[in-house]
Amino acid sequence: MVPHTLRRVMFRRPRAAGAAAAPIETRAALPSEEKGAEPGLEISPNDPIVPYFQSAPGAVELRSLELHSPALEQMRAQGITMVVPLVTQGELIGLLNLGPRLSDQEYSPDDRRLLESLAAQVAPAVKVGQLVREQEAEVRARERIEQELEVARLIQQNFLPKELPELDGWRVAAYYRPARTVGGDFYDFIELPEGRIGLVVGDVTDKGVPAAMVMAATRSVLRAAAQRLLEPGTVLERINETLCSEIPPNMFVTCLYGVLDPGTGRLRYANAGHNLPIVESGGEVSELRATGMPLGLLPGMSYEEKEAVIAPGSSVLLYSDGLTEAHDPGREMFGTPRVRQLLAHGAVADELISDLLADLDRFTGAEAEQEDDITLVALARAGGAQELRPVLSFSVASAEGNEREAMRRVGDAAAAAGVDATRLERLKTAVAEATMNAMEHGNRYDPELPVEIAVARSDTVLSVRITDRGGARDIPQAEAPDIEAKLAGEQSPRGWGLYLIENMVDEVRADGDGDRHTLELITHLKGHGEGR
Repeated sequence: MVPHTLRRVMFRRPRAAGAAAAPIETRAALPSEEKGAEPGLEISPNDPIVPYFQSAPGAVELRSLELHSPALEQMRAQGITMVVPLVTQGELIGLLNLGPRLSDQEYSPDDRRLLESLAAQVAPAVKVGQLVREQEAEVRARERIEQELEVARLIQQNFLPKELPELDGWRVAAYYRPARTVGGDFYDFIELPEGRIGLVVGDVTDKGVPAAMVMAATRSVLRAAAQRLLEPGTVLERINETLCSEIPPNMFVTCLYGVLDPGTGRLRYANAGHNLPIVESGGEVSELRATGMPLGLLPGMSYEEKEAVIAPGSSVLLYSDGLTEAHDPGREMFGTPRVRQLLAHGAVADELISDLLADLDRFTGAEAEQEDDITLVALARAGGAQELRPVLSFSVASAEGNEREAMRRVGDAAAAAGVDATRLERLKTAVAEATMNAMEHGNRYDPELPVEIAVARSDTVLSVRITDRGGARDIPQAEAPDIEAKLAGEQSPRGWGLYLIENMVDEVRADGDGDRHTLELITHLKGHGEGR
Protein backbone atom coordinates (compact mmCIF):
# COMPACT_ATOMS: atom_id res chain seq x y z
CA MET A 1 0.00 0.00 0.00
CA VAL A 2 1.28 3.46 -0.88
CA PRO A 3 1.84 5.71 2.14
CA HIS A 4 -0.31 8.80 2.74
CA THR A 5 2.72 11.05 2.23
CA LEU A 6 3.04 10.26 -1.50
CA ARG A 7 4.03 13.46 -3.30
CA ARG A 8 4.66 14.36 -6.89
CA VAL A 9 8.13 14.78 -8.32
CA MET A 10 7.87 17.77 -10.63
CA PHE A 11 9.02 18.12 -14.21
CA ARG A 12 9.61 21.70 -15.26
CA ARG A 13 8.59 22.67 -18.75
CA PRO A 14 11.40 23.25 -21.23
CA ARG A 15 12.62 26.82 -21.34
CA ALA A 16 13.11 26.66 -25.09
CA ALA A 17 10.63 25.29 -27.58
CA GLY A 18 11.52 22.09 -29.32
CA ALA A 19 13.83 20.73 -26.65
CA ALA A 20 13.70 16.96 -26.54
CA ALA A 21 14.03 16.88 -22.80
CA ALA A 22 14.37 19.48 -20.08
CA PRO A 23 16.22 19.35 -16.76
CA ILE A 24 14.17 17.54 -14.19
CA GLU A 25 13.84 18.94 -10.67
CA THR A 26 12.84 16.50 -7.95
CA ARG A 27 11.66 17.39 -4.50
CA ALA A 28 10.41 15.26 -1.65
CA ALA A 29 7.64 17.40 -0.24
CA LEU A 30 6.84 17.16 3.45
CA PRO A 31 3.27 16.70 4.71
CA SER A 32 3.27 20.27 5.98
CA GLU A 33 5.01 22.32 3.33
CA GLU A 34 6.10 25.89 3.86
CA LYS A 35 3.44 28.47 3.24
CA GLY A 36 3.70 29.77 -0.32
CA ALA A 37 5.58 26.75 -1.69
CA GLU A 38 4.23 25.01 -4.78
CA PRO A 39 1.77 22.40 -3.53
CA GLY A 40 2.37 18.69 -4.06
CA LEU A 41 -0.13 16.30 -5.55
CA GLU A 42 -2.01 14.44 -2.83
CA ILE A 43 -2.99 10.90 -3.80
CA SER A 44 -5.10 8.78 -1.50
CA PRO A 45 -3.61 5.30 -0.92
CA ASN A 46 -6.92 3.69 -1.99
CA ASP A 47 -7.15 5.65 -5.24
CA PRO A 48 -7.31 3.13 -8.18
CA ILE A 49 -4.58 5.01 -9.99
CA VAL A 50 -2.03 3.89 -7.39
CA PRO A 51 -1.92 0.17 -8.35
CA TYR A 52 -2.05 1.21 -12.01
CA PHE A 53 1.07 3.38 -11.70
CA GLN A 54 2.76 0.75 -9.54
CA SER A 55 2.47 -1.86 -12.30
CA ALA A 56 2.95 0.48 -15.29
CA PRO A 57 5.94 -0.54 -17.44
CA GLY A 58 7.00 3.04 -18.14
CA ALA A 59 5.65 6.49 -18.98
CA VAL A 60 1.86 6.84 -18.91
CA GLU A 61 -0.14 9.25 -21.08
CA LEU A 62 -3.08 10.54 -19.07
CA ARG A 63 -5.33 11.50 -21.99
CA SER A 64 -5.82 7.88 -22.97
CA LEU A 65 -6.27 6.68 -19.40
CA GLU A 66 -9.78 5.65 -18.36
CA LEU A 67 -10.09 5.33 -14.60
CA HIS A 68 -12.54 6.64 -12.05
CA SER A 69 -9.81 8.38 -10.07
CA PRO A 70 -9.94 11.68 -8.13
CA ALA A 71 -6.16 11.95 -8.51
CA LEU A 72 -6.41 11.54 -12.27
CA GLU A 73 -8.92 14.38 -12.48
CA GLN A 74 -6.69 16.55 -10.30
CA MET A 75 -3.64 15.87 -12.49
CA ARG A 76 -5.54 16.68 -15.68
CA ALA A 77 -6.80 19.89 -14.07
CA GLN A 78 -3.20 20.87 -13.34
CA GLY A 79 -2.26 20.40 -16.99
CA ILE A 80 -0.30 17.18 -16.55
CA THR A 81 -0.30 15.10 -19.71
CA MET A 82 2.31 12.43 -18.98
CA VAL A 83 3.44 10.68 -15.81
CA VAL A 84 6.52 8.55 -15.27
CA PRO A 85 6.06 6.45 -12.07
CA LEU A 86 9.02 6.25 -9.69
CA VAL A 87 9.08 2.65 -8.50
CA THR A 88 11.79 1.00 -6.42
CA GLN A 89 11.64 -2.54 -5.05
CA GLY A 90 8.02 -2.77 -6.17
CA GLU A 91 6.97 0.32 -4.21
CA LEU A 92 5.56 3.47 -5.82
CA ILE A 93 7.33 6.34 -4.10
CA GLY A 94 6.63 9.29 -6.41
CA LEU A 95 5.84 10.54 -9.90
CA LEU A 96 7.54 12.52 -12.66
CA ASN A 97 4.71 14.78 -13.87
CA LEU A 98 5.02 16.40 -17.30
CA GLY A 99 2.90 18.98 -19.07
CA PRO A 100 2.66 19.40 -22.87
CA ARG A 101 5.83 20.30 -24.74
CA LEU A 102 6.20 23.96 -25.65
CA SER A 103 6.68 22.90 -29.26
CA ASP A 104 3.22 21.30 -29.13
CA GLN A 105 4.84 18.13 -30.47
CA GLU A 106 4.23 14.73 -28.93
CA TYR A 107 6.83 13.14 -26.70
CA SER A 108 8.99 10.96 -28.90
CA PRO A 109 10.10 7.39 -28.11
CA ASP A 110 13.56 8.82 -27.37
CA ASP A 111 11.98 11.24 -24.90
CA ARG A 112 10.20 8.36 -23.20
CA ARG A 113 13.34 6.23 -23.00
CA LEU A 114 15.28 9.15 -21.54
CA LEU A 115 12.56 9.82 -18.95
CA GLU A 116 12.24 6.15 -18.02
CA SER A 117 16.02 5.84 -17.66
CA LEU A 118 16.07 8.97 -15.56
CA ALA A 119 13.20 7.64 -13.40
CA ALA A 120 15.10 4.40 -12.78
CA GLN A 121 18.02 6.45 -11.44
CA VAL A 122 15.94 8.99 -9.54
CA ALA A 123 13.65 6.51 -7.74
CA PRO A 124 16.34 5.01 -5.44
CA ALA A 125 17.66 8.49 -4.61
CA VAL A 126 14.17 9.73 -3.76
CA LYS A 127 13.58 6.64 -1.61
CA VAL A 128 16.81 7.29 0.27
CA GLY A 129 15.78 10.90 0.80
CA GLN A 130 12.39 9.81 2.10
CA LEU A 131 13.97 7.32 4.48
CA VAL A 132 16.40 9.94 5.78
CA ARG A 133 13.58 12.40 6.43
CA GLU A 134 11.44 9.72 8.07
CA GLN A 135 14.37 8.77 10.30
CA GLU A 136 14.99 12.40 11.20
CA ALA A 137 11.30 12.81 12.05
CA GLU A 138 11.42 9.65 14.20
CA VAL A 139 14.50 10.91 16.03
CA ARG A 140 12.82 14.24 16.73
CA ALA A 141 9.68 12.44 17.90
CA ARG A 142 11.71 10.17 20.21
CA GLU A 143 13.54 13.16 21.64
CA ARG A 144 10.25 14.91 22.34
CA ILE A 145 8.86 11.77 23.99
CA GLU A 146 11.98 11.31 26.12
CA GLN A 147 11.84 14.93 27.23
CA GLU A 148 8.19 14.55 28.11
CA LEU A 149 8.83 11.35 30.06
CA GLU A 150 11.69 12.97 31.96
CA VAL A 151 9.46 15.89 32.95
CA ALA A 152 6.77 13.42 34.04
CA ARG A 153 9.29 11.46 36.13
CA LEU A 154 10.50 14.63 37.85
CA ILE A 155 6.92 15.63 38.64
CA GLN A 156 6.18 12.23 40.16
CA GLN A 157 9.41 12.07 42.15
CA ASN A 158 8.87 15.53 43.61
CA PHE A 159 5.36 14.71 44.78
CA LEU A 160 6.03 11.31 46.35
CA PRO A 161 6.76 11.30 50.11
CA LYS A 162 10.41 11.82 50.97
CA GLU A 163 10.18 9.69 54.13
CA LEU A 164 7.82 7.25 55.81
CA PRO A 165 5.79 8.16 58.89
CA GLU A 166 6.94 6.83 62.26
CA LEU A 167 3.95 5.29 64.02
CA ASP A 168 4.27 3.76 67.48
CA GLY A 169 3.46 0.06 67.31
CA TRP A 170 3.40 -0.02 63.50
CA ARG A 171 5.77 -0.87 60.69
CA VAL A 172 5.27 1.08 57.49
CA ALA A 173 6.83 0.42 54.10
CA ALA A 174 6.22 1.85 50.63
CA TYR A 175 7.54 1.12 47.16
CA TYR A 176 7.15 2.79 43.79
CA ARG A 177 8.57 1.44 40.52
CA PRO A 178 7.70 3.40 37.37
CA ALA A 179 7.17 1.68 34.07
CA ARG A 180 9.19 2.76 31.06
CA THR A 181 6.23 4.86 29.95
CA VAL A 182 5.50 7.03 32.95
CA GLY A 183 1.96 6.82 34.27
CA GLY A 184 0.21 8.59 37.10
CA ASP A 185 0.56 6.34 40.16
CA PHE A 186 0.95 8.09 43.49
CA TYR A 187 0.82 7.44 47.22
CA ASP A 188 0.91 9.75 50.21
CA PHE A 189 0.85 9.94 54.00
CA ILE A 190 -0.95 12.97 55.48
CA GLU A 191 -0.44 14.01 59.10
CA LEU A 192 -3.82 14.79 60.66
CA PRO A 193 -4.92 16.14 64.06
CA GLU A 194 -4.93 13.92 67.17
CA GLY A 195 -2.15 11.69 65.86
CA ARG A 196 -4.18 10.25 62.99
CA ILE A 197 -2.71 9.76 59.55
CA GLY A 198 -4.23 9.84 56.09
CA LEU A 199 -3.32 6.98 53.73
CA VAL A 200 -3.55 7.57 49.99
CA VAL A 201 -2.96 5.38 46.95
CA GLY A 202 -4.09 6.48 43.50
CA ASP A 203 -3.68 5.94 39.78
CA VAL A 204 -4.31 8.41 36.95
CA THR A 205 -5.28 7.04 33.54
CA ASP A 206 -3.10 7.92 30.57
CA LYS A 207 0.67 8.39 30.52
CA GLY A 208 3.35 11.03 30.42
CA VAL A 209 3.17 14.66 31.44
CA PRO A 210 -0.67 14.95 31.35
CA ALA A 211 -1.03 12.06 33.81
CA ALA A 212 1.75 13.40 36.03
CA MET A 213 0.14 16.86 36.10
CA VAL A 214 -3.26 15.42 37.01
CA MET A 215 -1.56 13.32 39.70
CA ALA A 216 0.08 16.43 41.20
CA ALA A 217 -3.21 18.35 41.12
CA THR A 218 -5.13 15.47 42.72
CA ARG A 219 -2.57 15.14 45.50
CA SER A 220 -2.65 18.87 46.23
CA VAL A 221 -6.46 19.05 46.34
CA LEU A 222 -6.63 15.91 48.48
CA ARG A 223 -4.13 17.26 51.00
CA ALA A 224 -6.03 20.53 51.28
CA ALA A 225 -9.41 18.81 51.68
CA ALA A 226 -8.08 16.30 54.23
CA GLN A 227 -7.04 19.10 56.60
CA ARG A 228 -10.55 20.61 56.57
CA LEU A 229 -12.84 17.60 56.24
CA LEU A 230 -12.88 14.66 58.63
CA GLU A 231 -14.71 11.99 56.63
CA PRO A 232 -12.88 10.19 53.77
CA GLY A 233 -16.03 10.01 51.63
CA THR A 234 -16.53 13.76 51.89
CA VAL A 235 -12.88 14.33 50.94
CA LEU A 236 -13.31 12.24 47.77
CA GLU A 237 -16.53 14.10 46.92
CA ARG A 238 -14.70 17.42 47.11
CA ILE A 239 -11.84 16.16 44.92
CA ASN A 240 -14.28 14.75 42.36
CA GLU A 241 -16.11 18.07 42.00
CA THR A 242 -12.83 19.89 41.48
CA LEU A 243 -11.46 17.42 38.95
CA CYS A 244 -14.66 17.18 36.89
CA SER A 245 -14.25 20.79 35.79
CA GLU A 246 -10.47 20.67 35.33
CA ILE A 247 -9.39 17.22 34.17
CA PRO A 248 -8.61 16.70 30.44
CA PRO A 249 -11.12 14.66 28.42
CA ASN A 250 -10.93 10.84 28.62
CA MET A 251 -8.91 10.95 31.86
CA PHE A 252 -9.91 9.98 35.39
CA VAL A 253 -8.33 9.05 38.71
CA THR A 254 -8.83 5.97 40.88
CA CYS A 255 -8.04 6.63 44.54
CA LEU A 256 -8.23 4.95 47.94
CA TYR A 257 -8.24 7.33 50.91
CA GLY A 258 -8.30 6.17 54.52
CA VAL A 259 -7.81 7.75 57.93
CA LEU A 260 -5.94 5.58 60.43
CA ASP A 261 -5.86 6.01 64.20
CA PRO A 262 -2.60 4.21 65.08
CA GLY A 263 -3.51 3.90 68.76
CA THR A 264 -6.71 1.95 68.22
CA GLY A 265 -6.10 0.52 64.75
CA ARG A 266 -9.38 2.08 63.57
CA LEU A 267 -9.33 2.72 59.82
CA ARG A 268 -12.07 4.76 58.19
CA TYR A 269 -11.86 4.61 54.39
CA ALA A 270 -13.55 5.40 51.07
CA ASN A 271 -12.72 4.16 47.60
CA ALA A 272 -13.01 5.88 44.20
CA GLY A 273 -12.74 2.85 41.92
CA HIS A 274 -9.28 1.78 43.12
CA ASN A 275 -7.96 -1.71 43.88
CA LEU A 276 -9.35 -3.04 47.16
CA PRO A 277 -6.96 -3.00 50.15
CA ILE A 278 -6.10 -6.47 51.44
CA VAL A 279 -5.87 -7.30 55.16
CA GLU A 280 -4.14 -10.31 56.72
CA SER A 281 -5.04 -11.23 60.30
CA GLY A 282 -4.15 -14.53 61.94
CA GLY A 283 -3.57 -16.19 58.58
CA GLU A 284 -6.98 -15.09 57.27
CA VAL A 285 -7.07 -12.72 54.29
CA SER A 286 -9.91 -10.32 53.46
CA GLU A 287 -10.57 -7.22 51.35
CA LEU A 288 -11.77 -3.82 52.51
CA ARG A 289 -14.72 -3.06 50.23
CA ALA A 290 -16.29 0.33 49.59
CA THR A 291 -17.98 1.56 46.41
CA GLY A 292 -17.45 4.77 44.46
CA MET A 293 -16.87 6.03 40.92
CA PRO A 294 -13.38 7.11 39.82
CA LEU A 295 -12.65 10.79 40.32
CA GLY A 296 -13.20 13.25 37.50
CA LEU A 297 -15.77 11.26 35.50
CA LEU A 298 -19.13 12.58 36.68
CA PRO A 299 -20.04 15.43 39.04
CA GLY A 300 -22.31 14.92 42.02
CA MET A 301 -20.96 11.50 43.01
CA SER A 302 -21.09 10.20 46.59
CA TYR A 303 -18.60 7.77 48.10
CA GLU A 304 -19.44 4.99 50.51
CA GLU A 305 -17.51 5.02 53.79
CA LYS A 306 -16.54 1.90 55.66
CA GLU A 307 -14.67 1.25 58.88
CA ALA A 308 -12.32 -1.56 59.90
CA VAL A 309 -10.11 -2.20 62.90
CA ILE A 310 -6.61 -3.41 62.12
CA ALA A 311 -6.03 -5.81 64.99
CA PRO A 312 -2.63 -6.32 66.66
CA GLY A 313 -0.54 -8.63 64.52
CA SER A 314 -2.44 -7.76 61.33
CA SER A 315 -1.12 -6.36 58.04
CA VAL A 316 -2.65 -4.13 55.36
CA LEU A 317 -1.57 -3.82 51.71
CA LEU A 318 -2.56 -0.93 49.43
CA TYR A 319 -1.49 -1.32 45.81
CA SER A 320 -2.03 -0.21 42.20
CA ASP A 321 -3.07 -2.36 39.25
CA GLY A 322 0.49 -2.41 37.90
CA LEU A 323 0.95 -5.35 40.31
CA THR A 324 -2.14 -7.44 39.63
CA GLU A 325 -2.38 -6.72 35.88
CA ALA A 326 1.22 -7.67 35.04
CA HIS A 327 1.45 -10.55 32.53
CA ASP A 328 3.70 -13.54 32.10
CA PRO A 329 5.06 -14.50 28.63
CA GLY A 330 1.83 -16.44 27.97
CA ARG A 331 -0.25 -13.30 28.75
CA GLU A 332 -1.66 -14.69 31.99
CA MET A 333 -2.24 -11.98 34.60
CA PHE A 334 -0.53 -12.01 37.99
CA GLY A 335 -3.93 -11.41 39.60
CA THR A 336 -5.28 -10.65 43.06
CA PRO A 337 -5.40 -14.32 44.24
CA ARG A 338 -1.60 -14.50 44.13
CA VAL A 339 -1.36 -11.34 46.21
CA ARG A 340 -3.81 -12.73 48.78
CA GLN A 341 -1.86 -15.96 48.94
CA LEU A 342 1.39 -14.14 49.65
CA LEU A 343 -0.23 -12.09 52.42
CA ALA A 344 -1.50 -15.29 54.03
CA HIS A 345 2.11 -16.40 54.54
CA GLY A 346 2.46 -13.76 57.26
CA ALA A 347 5.24 -11.53 55.88
CA VAL A 348 4.78 -7.91 56.94
CA ALA A 349 5.67 -4.40 55.74
CA ASP A 350 8.99 -4.27 53.87
CA GLU A 351 9.33 -8.07 53.95
CA LEU A 352 5.90 -8.40 52.31
CA ILE A 353 6.85 -5.92 49.59
CA SER A 354 10.13 -7.76 48.94
CA ASP A 355 8.30 -11.09 48.66
CA LEU A 356 5.68 -9.63 46.31
CA LEU A 357 8.27 -8.11 43.99
CA ALA A 358 10.36 -11.29 43.94
CA ASP A 359 7.30 -13.37 43.07
CA LEU A 360 6.22 -10.86 40.43
CA ASP A 361 9.66 -10.90 38.78
CA ARG A 362 9.63 -14.70 38.67
CA PHE A 363 6.14 -14.60 37.15
CA THR A 364 6.83 -12.05 34.40
CA GLY A 365 10.38 -13.17 33.65
CA ALA A 366 13.61 -11.33 34.22
CA GLU A 367 13.70 -9.77 30.73
CA ALA A 368 10.05 -8.66 30.62
CA GLU A 369 9.32 -4.99 30.13
CA GLN A 370 7.18 -3.56 32.92
CA GLU A 371 3.73 -2.67 31.58
CA ASP A 372 2.55 -0.17 34.17
CA ASP A 373 3.69 1.67 37.29
CA ILE A 374 3.76 -0.45 40.46
CA THR A 375 2.90 1.18 43.78
CA LEU A 376 2.80 -0.70 47.09
CA VAL A 377 2.07 0.58 50.61
CA ALA A 378 2.19 -1.94 53.46
CA LEU A 379 1.41 -1.43 57.15
CA ALA A 380 1.75 -3.95 59.97
CA ARG A 381 0.50 -3.54 63.53
CA ALA A 382 2.69 -5.06 66.21
CA GLY A 383 1.42 -7.56 68.76
CA GLY A 384 -1.08 -10.36 68.49
CA ALA A 385 0.45 -13.22 66.58
CA GLN A 386 3.87 -11.61 66.89
CA GLU A 387 4.45 -12.85 70.43
CA LEU A 388 8.05 -13.02 71.61
CA ARG A 389 9.56 -16.51 71.86
CA PRO A 390 12.45 -17.15 74.30
CA VAL A 391 15.82 -17.72 72.61
CA LEU A 392 18.48 -17.45 75.32
CA SER A 393 18.70 -16.69 79.05
CA PHE A 394 21.85 -16.32 81.18
CA SER A 395 23.47 -14.10 83.82
CA VAL A 396 26.90 -12.58 84.42
CA ALA A 397 28.48 -11.41 87.67
CA SER A 398 28.82 -7.67 88.20
CA ALA A 399 32.54 -7.53 87.51
CA GLU A 400 34.46 -5.46 84.98
CA GLY A 401 35.00 -7.30 81.70
CA ASN A 402 31.89 -9.46 81.92
CA GLU A 403 30.16 -7.15 79.43
CA ARG A 404 32.27 -8.85 76.75
CA GLU A 405 30.78 -12.24 77.66
CA ALA A 406 27.28 -10.75 77.43
CA MET A 407 28.08 -9.15 74.09
CA ARG A 408 29.46 -12.42 72.66
CA ARG A 409 26.55 -14.62 73.70
CA VAL A 410 23.85 -12.16 72.61
CA GLY A 411 25.71 -11.64 69.32
CA ASP A 412 25.68 -15.37 68.58
CA ALA A 413 21.94 -15.56 69.28
CA ALA A 414 21.21 -12.47 67.18
CA ALA A 415 23.22 -13.80 64.24
CA ALA A 416 21.29 -17.06 64.38
CA ALA A 417 18.03 -15.08 64.37
CA GLY A 418 18.97 -13.41 61.09
CA VAL A 419 20.12 -9.96 62.20
CA ASP A 420 22.24 -8.57 59.35
CA ALA A 421 25.95 -7.85 59.88
CA THR A 422 25.67 -4.08 60.30
CA ARG A 423 22.80 -4.26 62.79
CA LEU A 424 24.51 -7.11 64.60
CA GLU A 425 27.58 -5.00 65.39
CA ARG A 426 25.38 -2.13 66.56
CA LEU A 427 23.37 -4.45 68.80
CA LYS A 428 26.52 -5.96 70.34
CA THR A 429 27.82 -2.46 71.14
CA ALA A 430 24.50 -1.53 72.77
CA VAL A 431 24.44 -4.76 74.81
CA ALA A 432 27.98 -4.17 76.09
CA GLU A 433 27.18 -0.58 77.09
CA ALA A 434 23.86 -1.53 78.72
CA THR A 435 25.49 -4.39 80.65
CA MET A 436 28.24 -2.09 81.96
CA ASN A 437 25.59 0.41 83.08
CA ALA A 438 23.66 -2.36 84.84
CA MET A 439 26.79 -3.60 86.65
CA GLU A 440 27.95 -0.11 87.63
CA HIS A 441 24.78 1.90 88.31
CA GLY A 442 22.36 -0.88 89.18
CA ASN A 443 24.47 -3.42 91.08
CA ARG A 444 27.33 -1.11 92.17
CA TYR A 445 29.78 -3.72 90.94
CA ASP A 446 28.67 -6.08 93.71
CA PRO A 447 29.83 -9.54 92.46
CA GLU A 448 27.05 -11.13 94.47
CA LEU A 449 24.44 -9.35 92.35
CA PRO A 450 24.19 -10.79 88.83
CA VAL A 451 23.06 -9.02 85.70
CA GLU A 452 20.39 -11.18 84.06
CA ILE A 453 20.11 -11.20 80.26
CA ALA A 454 17.22 -12.69 78.26
CA VAL A 455 16.96 -12.84 74.47
CA ALA A 456 13.62 -13.42 72.74
CA ARG A 457 12.31 -12.95 69.22
CA SER A 458 9.18 -12.79 67.10
CA ASP A 459 8.96 -12.94 63.33
CA THR A 460 9.79 -9.25 63.16
CA VAL A 461 11.90 -8.21 66.16
CA LEU A 462 14.67 -9.38 68.45
CA SER A 463 14.41 -8.35 72.11
CA VAL A 464 17.30 -8.24 74.59
CA ARG A 465 16.29 -7.61 78.25
CA ILE A 466 19.09 -6.64 80.64
CA THR A 467 18.04 -6.68 84.32
CA ASP A 468 19.92 -5.45 87.40
CA ARG A 469 18.97 -4.96 91.08
CA GLY A 470 18.84 -1.20 90.91
CA GLY A 471 15.09 -0.99 91.54
CA ALA A 472 12.62 1.20 89.70
CA ARG A 473 14.21 4.23 88.13
CA ASP A 474 13.49 6.39 85.13
CA ILE A 475 15.83 6.55 82.21
CA PRO A 476 17.08 10.12 81.89
CA GLN A 477 16.76 11.69 78.46
CA ALA A 478 19.90 10.89 76.51
CA GLU A 479 21.88 14.06 75.93
CA ALA A 480 23.75 14.33 72.64
CA PRO A 481 27.51 14.37 73.34
CA ASP A 482 29.15 17.77 72.98
CA ILE A 483 32.95 17.60 73.24
CA GLU A 484 33.37 21.36 73.56
CA ALA A 485 30.75 21.54 76.33
CA LYS A 486 32.48 18.68 78.15
CA LEU A 487 35.89 20.39 77.91
CA ALA A 488 34.31 23.57 79.23
CA GLY A 489 32.86 21.66 82.17
CA GLU A 490 29.30 22.32 81.01
CA GLN A 491 28.43 18.71 80.23
CA SER A 492 29.17 15.50 82.09
CA PRO A 493 30.14 12.41 80.12
CA ARG A 494 27.51 10.52 82.12
CA GLY A 495 24.56 9.79 79.91
CA TRP A 496 26.68 9.43 76.81
CA GLY A 497 26.35 5.65 77.10
CA LEU A 498 22.56 5.91 76.99
CA TYR A 499 22.81 8.13 73.90
CA LEU A 500 24.99 5.48 72.29
CA ILE A 501 22.54 2.69 73.18
CA GLU A 502 19.53 4.54 71.79
CA ASN A 503 21.33 5.14 68.51
CA MET A 504 22.50 1.54 68.14
CA VAL A 505 19.08 -0.15 68.24
CA ASP A 506 15.59 0.59 66.92
CA GLU A 507 13.86 1.03 70.27
CA VAL A 508 14.76 1.20 73.97
CA ARG A 509 12.24 0.46 76.74
CA ALA A 510 12.67 0.53 80.52
CA ASP A 511 10.64 -0.84 83.40
CA GLY A 512 11.22 -1.90 86.97
CA ASP A 513 9.80 -2.49 90.44
CA GLY A 514 11.16 -1.87 93.90
CA ASP A 515 13.91 -4.44 93.41
CA ARG A 516 14.70 -4.87 89.73
CA HIS A 517 15.37 -2.56 86.81
CA THR A 518 15.19 -3.78 83.18
CA LEU A 519 16.38 -2.17 80.00
CA GLU A 520 14.94 -3.74 76.83
CA LEU A 521 16.72 -3.29 73.48
CA ILE A 522 14.59 -3.88 70.38
CA THR A 523 16.13 -4.61 66.97
CA HIS A 524 14.00 -5.18 63.88
CA LEU A 525 14.81 -8.27 61.87
CA LYS A 526 15.48 -8.39 58.11
CA GLY A 527 16.80 -4.86 57.87
CA HIS A 528 13.76 -2.89 59.06
CA GLY A 529 14.37 0.49 60.66
CA GLU A 530 14.70 3.62 58.58
CA GLY A 531 17.84 5.61 59.04
CA ARG A 532 19.56 2.99 61.17
